[in-house]
Order: sequence, then structure tokens, then C-alpha cells
Amino acid sequence: MKRLLFFIVVLTALLFVSYSGVNAAVSGSGITLRVDKTSLSNGGTITITGTAPVGKPVYIEVWSEKQVRASRFDSYVDKDTGKRPYVLYMTHEMPAYYKLFIPKDRKDNLDKIKKEGEKWSLSKALKDLGAEQVYSVPAKAKIDRYQATLMGSIIGSRGVLLPQMDAKENMKPSMQLVKIRFRSPDKVFGAEVEVNPDGTYRAVLKIGKGLAPGKYNIVAAIDKDTKSLPATFENNITFPNVYLANAGTSLNLFLPFFLSLLISVFGVLIGAGGGFIMNPLLLTFWPLPHAIVAGTVMPTVLFSQGSGIYNYSRIKFISWKLGIAIGLAMVVGGFMGPKMTELITLDQFKFVFGWILLVLAGLMYWQTTPGYLAKNRKEQAILKEFKKRAEECAKTKEAACTLRQNK
Repeated sequence: MKRLLFFIVVLTALLFVSYSGVNAAVSGSGITLRVDKTSLSNGGTITITGTAPVGKPVYIEVWSEKQVRASRFDSYVDKDTGKRPYVLYMTHEMPAYYKLFIPKDRKDNLDKIKKEGEKWSLSKALKDLGAEQVYSVPAKAKIDRYQATLMGSIIGSRGVLLPQMDAKENMKPSMQLVKIRFRSPDKVFGAEVEVNPDGTYRAVLKIGKGLAPGKYNIVAAIDKDTKSLPATFENNITFPNVYLANAGTSLNLFLPFFLSLLISVFGVLIGAGGGFIMNPLLLTFWPLPHAIVAGTVMPTVLFSQGSGIYNYSRIKFISWKLGIAIGLAMVVGGFMGPKMTELITLDQFKFVFGWILLVLAGLMYWQTTPGYLAKNRKEQAILKEFKKRAEECAKTKEAACTLRQNK
């Protein structure tokens, strides 16, 4: 009887602990935190409630356990030395999702930060919002530093690995990498925490679609030493949504699939493969890092170019000598481009790519003017002759096939 009573007591205790871990308050250092759900389907809302010391502002940190790479190339003139450092900062431990929710009464301060546009600073924003002491998760990420050189970039090297930074040195680069990763204040901050005079608080967190799947952590804090224990929830995604691990985001595959289908038809029609069109569209419609976009477009062009080469070769529209000569130059450029992509920002990437497209557009427009066409009548005649021969060749092959089948 005593054994039975013992097992009942233990089982009851385990059930209570299990229940309290799922949807009850977790507390630490005088702060409690409760979540209303532990699972989301491609985003949603989570309501957080809890208690904190009376009169203290409450901040909530939310981050995903999935991590991505983030990098920043520091080429700005140092105010103290007057020299450009040319140092590449890189981490593989940046949370795929990170957001710091602040009290609602500081929304006006956040709105001012948003108005600063691209010039906003995370360190200044944390100070203005009173959140310096609670910014913690990205600051703990291991950040590598490389002393980069132009020649090293050309041959595909990041440079010489510098000594590891301590916690204090790590703080500023971590903030810069957070800004590079999430770009705008809206994606790093949210004024959602309502703190009551009695110390209770409530926040409704909106977790957007297209984020990383898996486990997320939530911690409430008033300073670096006074925090709740973490609560967790799972974000689940299902096909056709897929997670892009190196980009740290999820997207619906059908949309880029049909967009690529249309672009490939046009791209192969003009002999370009469509990559130069896909690149700006992917950056515009989906929140993907520019380095990931550049790398992803490369193999997609391979498919369209491969089928295009096969079909153009059948109608004898390929000059193999010229094509191979140009291709060898592209092989060399293929070694230089990827590493250089790490050394530029998204804005620099868009600026350079935009000017390239404008120059190409100008050249293509110039080639349609009456004066240009008049000077190139010979070229048009050659193309017509090629087309005529290709049609004759195709008819000859069809006749030969028909003859073989009749035999």
C-alpha cells in the first residue's frame, strides 16, 4: 500500500512538473513568464504574461535556435588612426531570428529610430530605448576576424585570421552584424510590452511567416542580471514551404518556380540565361541575403543554359571558338567573384548591379536604333542565311528519317 501511495505521489509530481513546463509561468530572479501556446504553424501570435519587480520596465528577447552566417567587411576610415582597417568580421552563430520587444511607452523613441533610415545604429538604438543591459544573445556569438587584402580576395582568400576577441570587444561587432543581418529597426525591435503599475506585464508577439522552423526561446528581463527562465515554442513549416538553411528563412517554392519559368523563356531567347533578371527580383520579393542570391542564381542559370546550348547547337547558331574563349575568362572570374561578394554590403551590391543593368539596357536600346541596324545589314543577312540552312538541314534529316522508316 505504501509503495502504491509512493508511486501515485511521484506520478502526480511528474505530471505537475510536465504541465508547468508547457504552459505555466517560469521564473527566475523575481520575474515570471507565461506563454499561451507552445507551437505555431509558419508563424502566428503568442501572448506572454508574467510579473516583474514593481516600477521596472520589462524587455523580452526572442530568438531561434537555428543559426546562420553573417559577415561584415570594415573598410571605413578609423577616426583614431585615420587608416582603413580592411577587416572581415564573420560569425556562423547569428540567430536566424532575433527580436527584442520593448515597453509600449517607448514606442515614440522607436519611431524616431525608424526615421533615421539606413543610417540607424543598433548601439545608439539600444541606448535610446534603455535596452543596453538586456541585449545578450547575439553578443555571445563567436566572431572571427580576418585581416583582408585585395590580392587575397582576388585569389579567393579571406585573409589572415586574427586573435579571438574577448566579451567586451565582441559586443560592438555583434551589433554591426545584427544590423547587417536584419537590416531595419522593425526586424530587431517591437514595442509590444504593456507593463502595469502592479508589476504584471503582457505582450502579444507576432511571429511572421517565412521564418526559420524549429525551437524558439523567450526570456523576459529588466537588466543583465535579472531575467526569467526561458520559455520555448516550436515553429512548424510544411511543403510547399521549405527552409533555406544558409539564408535563415523559409519560402513557398511555387512562387519562385513559376517566376523562374517565365524568366528562363525570355532569358534563353536573348542568350542570357535569365540570371541577371532573377537576381534583382529575388532580392526584391524575398528577404534573402545578397550573397545567397548571387550564389543560388549561378546553378539555376546552368539548367537554362544547358538546355539552351543543346537547342542552339542543333540549329548551328553557336560559335564554339568564341564561346570557349569567353568561357575561359568566366572561369577566372568565377574564382574572384564569390569572395568579393563577402566584402560588400547589400547597398553596394545593388548600386553596382543596378549600374551594370543600366549600361546593358543602354547598349541593347542602341542596337535597336535605325542607324545601328543600317550599319549591320550584313549581319542580318548572315543570320537569315543561317536560318535558311538550318531549315533545309532539318528538312533533309526528316526526309532521311522517313526513308529509313519506309525501308
